[in-house]
Amino acid sequence: MKKRFRDKLQQAIYVVINPLVKGLIKMGLTPNAVTLIGFLLNIGVVVIFVTGVEEGNRGDLSYVGWAGALILFAGLFDMLDGQVARLGNMGSRFGALFDSVLDRYSEMVLFLGICYYLIGHHYFLSSIFAFIALIGSMMVSYTRARAEGLGIECKGGLMQRPERIVIISVSAIACGITSHFIGGDYKLFIPGIPFHVFETISIFTFPLFIMAIMTNITAVGRLKDAKKAMDQQDQVTRVIRSATTTPVIALLIMVMPVMTMANVQKVRTEPVFPVPQNIPHMLFYMQRTPNANTIVYDLNLQKDGTLDEDQPVNIYWIRYTENGEKKGLNYIQRKFAYGLKVKQLAKDRYEIRSVAYDKKKMYLMRSAQGDYHIYTQIGTVMAQLNRIYLQIEGGTFWFPNVVYIEMKGVDPATGKEIKEQFKP
Repeated sequence: MKKRFRDKLQQAIYVVINPLVKGLIKMGLTPNAVTLIGFLLNIGVVVIFVTGVEEGNRGDLSYVGWAGALILFAGLFDMLDGQVARLGNMGSRFGALFDSVLDRYSEMVLFLGICYYLIGHHYFLSSIFAFIALIGSMMVSYTRARAEGLGIECKGGLMQRPERIVIISVSAIACGITSHFIGGDYKLFIPGIPFHVFETISIFTFPLFIMAIMTNITAVGRLKDAKKAMDQQDQVTRVIRSATTTPVIALLIMVMPVMTMANVQKVRTEPVFPVPQNIPHMLFYMQRTPNANTIVYDLNLQKDGTLDEDQPVNIYWIRYTENGEKKGLNYIQRKFAYGLKVKQLAKDRYEIRSVAYDKKKMYLMRSAQGDYHIYTQIGTVMAQLNRIYLQIEGGTFWFPNVVYIEMKGVDPATGKEIKEQFKP
């Protein structure tokens, strides 16, 4: 539910910012330039906090409010750089790395400014929580990066970077505005309690206290989720190995050094993946290294059994590393990785292309027996597609290093299996 809400919210934000993105592209700005602007704006936030200490006084919280406004503006550039790369077709692997590195720098210099301000005005306890929030923020990002480097998707938790930016900026703006009306030195005392229970700066510092707790909970939660996924992945690997380890294979392993000496050419072998079973209307499925999870492209039928003409193909994961659970694609996966672009050509006939690789045309149409299938050119034959396999070696989510794509299907005329490998 939370992921669907995030996807819808993200899609709505893109509708708003896409005209601005197109304007930046026309101005000649590259994704890396947009990323750099966001980083420089965060340095400006530090300047505001430092100025608030050196030139302001403890009761003047207007600096906090202005810093919050600049934090929110700088956070906008975190979304713009990715959209500039996608809409301007200017993505690169270095750009993805550059964005990640400067995001970490931006967050660290932001917390540097916050801690400097709090210490400079003698909010020592709050500065400690701000530093703990920084630790948690870094570990949330690092845990995801390290897990994905090991082939495990790790995006869960409540305190991802957009939430952190919104909490800090909104609380800082609210603190600055409130201080304008009630004063920066306002304190609330309750009879019988020897100290004040609230002061104006609390509007800014209490959310930092919450972040200090929640970011570290998110990091630990991601670590636990990654361990669970790895354990399940290892279990699948052990099952596959135990099923394929026979005396014949053992003999091959013994003579492998001799075979290697005879033929030094490197041969890539495809991993053994589970095959989706008992899916009545499956059109085809996609598998790729280094993940055993499978993407299924299923015929999308309505309750009355007719094809949904607006969305004829239903796409979802079978997560074999999570006990075979079915999960829908998230927004990014649908729009930029595994989704399809569908165009109706005629009644019961659709042209289909992959959003990630649209050079290969596919067609959804009925066979002579009246069943729907996906047809595409495999070799010299217009074949019924059954499976797509991607051999991926390194790269990133946005720019994977695809060594080759293999399409496997059936020749309708002969019933024989055919396949084709090609470099995208």
